Amino acid sequence: MGGLLTLSLFIIGLIMIVKGGDWFLDATIWIAEKTGISFGIIGATVVSVATTLPELFVSTLSSKEGFTDMAVGNALGSYICNIAFIIGICSLIKPIKVKEYFFGIKGAMMFGYLSIFYYFASDGMISHNEGRILLFLIILFIFINIFDHKNENGKRKKVHKKSIKKEEAFINSGKFALGAILIIYGAHILVDTGVEIANFLRIPKQVVSLTLLAVGTSLPELVTALAATIKGKQNISVGNIVGANIFNMTVVMGISTLASSEGLIISRQTLT
Repeated sequence: MGGLLTLSLFIIGLIMIVKGGDWFLDATIWIAEKTGISFGIIGATVVSVATTLPELFVSTLSSKEGFTDMAVGNALGSYICNIAFIIGICSLIKPIKVKEYFFGIKGAMMFGYLSIFYYFASDGMISHNEGRILLFLIILFIFINIFDHKNENGKRKKVHKKSIKKEEAFINSGKFALGAILIIYGAHILVDTGVEIANFLRIPKQVVSLTLLAVGTSLPELVTALAATIKGKQNISVGNIVGANIFNMTVVMGISTLASSEGLIISRQTLT
């Protein structure tokens, strides 16, 4: 692929994720307003699942093809990027106010699941059984969100829900689906062009996965978090990052482990 074509694809991918992020967030806000579900819970579940699809796709494919270090490096790099880079940028735009009850439990789960992952990986390998345990941990996170939703509704005297028009529902469903597709495929284009440049420069795979791939697959989280912050919906930003990191350590790593015939073999360089 020529240099001009690579640059053109990079710009196209960037436009796709920016526009997709705007549509996706508009639809997410609409869902929260119509259902009465808090922005934090929406961000931690629906939004985080959608924005974590690139990490899931890249890590699973890497693991299946035998590049297990790339699979792990992508998830770990994305985890770090989400906290250090994305939250940092969002807080520079607008101060982020986090409800203590929301971040207390889910924040502890986010760091706790990372600790469990490192414990499993400390011997240089994550077995299929350990991968199944990681997958099982997501169930607890889902139950916590269900409990939070019921608890919030119980504290409200009346949950204000607006009537839903068919035309409005159709438009926002389209925005949600098309926005997610643009974000995911736009991220793939950016990652592919970035990997091509890295291969040309002969950068090691571990470095590529921990930096270029991680940043590339975190672009959906970045775009969504920035759009949410600019529109004054910081709870979506925080919920998205917390949920995405939890999904990375449980679903992404769990499925990647099962996708490899021998489990995830991890080098010390990747973990350190």
